[in-house]
Amino acid sequence: MPSLELEWKYWQNGLSYVVGVDEAGRGCLAGPVVAAAVVFPLDVRLLDLDDSKRLTAPARENLVPQIYREAIGVGVGACSPDEIDEMNILNASLEAMSRAVFDLPLDPDIVLVDGNQIMKRIPFEQQTVVRGDSLSLTIAAASVVAKVTRDRLMVDLDTQFPMYGWSAHKGYPTERHYLALAEHGPSPHHRRSFKLVR
Repeated sequence: MPSLELEWKYWQNGLSYVVGVDEAGRGCLAGPVVAAAVVFPLDVRLLDLDDSKRLTAPARENLVPQIYREAIGVGVGACSPDEIDEMNILNASLEAMSRAVFDLPLDPDIVLVDGNQIMKRIPFEQQTVVRGDSLSLTIAAASVVAKVTRDRLMVDLDTQFPMYGWSAHKGYPTERHYLALAEHGPSPHHRRSFKLVR
């Protein structure tokens, strides 16, 4: 379970705004990659928070309003399929994270980044945290916000393109998605640079 151990390391050194950032949708064939940035106060209370991948969809939905209520600030950023095709999925993921940080209502003292890559556009101190969404409560919160935000978007897009079944699989590479691609071809929301889409 994620904890506040990393955050306390910085809080005890006088850094108030410890931001966690994570993305969702990196492995999808369609839709944007979405990132979130979250900063909590020292007295945050989120006992049921976990890595978004280990939570059910209803649990994630229930946590989002709690995260917004407990957080000092929440930022969200995204990169479109066209941007993903232009800059590749790694750079687009980092750019979405950067946009999420810039969307915060405050300047971070330090940013805890899920994974092993830093964001080049961010003028703030950063620490990469491999498997951060299972270690840091702040990164876990960002992973939940990013996942729920993206899932809601894919459900909305499903009403425009129901033939792909996005409300069920959210654009991930499932058998149903492959069959729909074979039958209908890619939509404007598919990532054309992905081999499995081509």
